[in-house]
Amino acid sequence: MQKAWYWIVVFALTLSACSKESNSPIKTAGAGDPNRGRGIYLANCVACHSNDPGKDGPLGPAIRGASKQLVEARVLHANYPPGYKPKRMTKVMPAMPYLKNGIPDLAAFLNQGDAEGVS
Repeated sequence: MQKAWYWIVVFALTLSACSKESNSPIKTAGAGDPNRGRGIYLANCVACHSNDPGKDGPLGPAIRGASKQLVEARVLHANYPPGYKPKRMTKVMPAMPYLKNGIPDLAAFLNQGDAEGVS
């Protein structure tokens, strides 16, 4: 009898793990997490934009204070938002759609007061 209860519990736990939400991407808060954004910046942006987002990098301009709309347009589509005048007219930056869920975090990092040197 004890063995039957074990299998019932295992079966119930297995079924509860199979929800429709289990395959959903991780959702971030609307404001974003600057600590996660820092990690995204370090892993994807410093090679072109410098380790200090307030300074120009070898290929990309300083991006401290960039709006979420600008970050989203540049990172996801390699374009600029309508009416935006870029600091540098280049087409070097590729689109990085795999960073879609990290846009709020990256924007939060770039707009926090201490987004200075991240080395």
